[in-house]
Amino acid sequence: MIMNSKSLAWISGFIGVVIFSGSLPATRIAVMDLDPWFLTGARAVIAGIIAIILLKLFNIQIPKREDRLSLVYVSIGVVIGFPLFTALALQYMNAASSIVFIGLLPLSTAIFAVICGGEHPQKNFWIFVLIGAGLVILYIFLEASPNTNHILGIFYMLISVLVCGLGYAEGGKLARKMGGWQVICWALVLSLPIMLGIMVWNYSNDVITKLSLSGLIALVYVSLFSMLIGFFFWYYGLSKGGIATVGQLQLLQPLFGLSLAAILLHEPISSTMLMITVGVMICVAYAKKFA
Repeated sequence: MIMNSKSLAWISGFIGVVIFSGSLPATRIAVMDLDPWFLTGARAVIAGIIAIILLKLFNIQIPKREDRLSLVYVSIGVVIGFPLFTALALQYMNAASSIVFIGLLPLSTAIFAVICGGEHPQKNFWIFVLIGAGLVILYIFLEASPNTNHILGIFYMLISVLVCGLGYAEGGKLARKMGGWQVICWALVLSLPIMLGIMVWNYSNDVITKLSLSGLIALVYVSLFSMLIGFFFWYYGLSKGGIATVGQLQLLQPLFGLSLAAILLHEPISSTMLMITVGVMICVAYAKKFA
């Protein structure tokens, strides 16, 4: 039996979500050993070098002039912004707490799809957007520690969700023209000089001695899977199955992520955290319905 393109798009998108679900737990492990700025630069440099090899191997032409601004937005969102701000946030909160904020990512993506793509959702869409955002704010008040460090973590996570939504919306739109894997590869190449500078500037002589085996594995994971391979599947799914439909698979990411945080990091999952996450997922599902 030959699988149709729609089914392949859903499977591809699902694989992408599963891969991304390990990003925050892996980042949490990595920042225990590495400076977040160095980690952000290193993961992008490693993925960027592989991207150059792939583009050269398949003799891919340089993107057209009209597509380059979108690639800049993708770079800002998913190559620089999201990895950096989540790494900074995970200095001040555990992976399980940060994953709750990922429940806002589909909403952020949808909002940027409206702004960048000219879509016009129904009024009900915005009602559920506000309810979902309100649930996350409720979580912040119920579970967040009142100290300055934790507030910084919250701020960084909110910024990370905002810029990632931009990167997903622009990348999903651009993938229809260029192909999903080419979008992330060119975004990595475009940002490579900046990320190399960040990595070198934040390098210290004790990086190797401080890096544990678990930290090394986490670095490899976020470099190869979170930064590169996951986007091959994710952008392919969005381009072939539709951003509004396949994008709903992001609703599974918080539950997968919480499970990984509990298994790998032995982090407690409170009932409040779980209920807020499920509530946000329901709001996002209805928001997508009216998008």
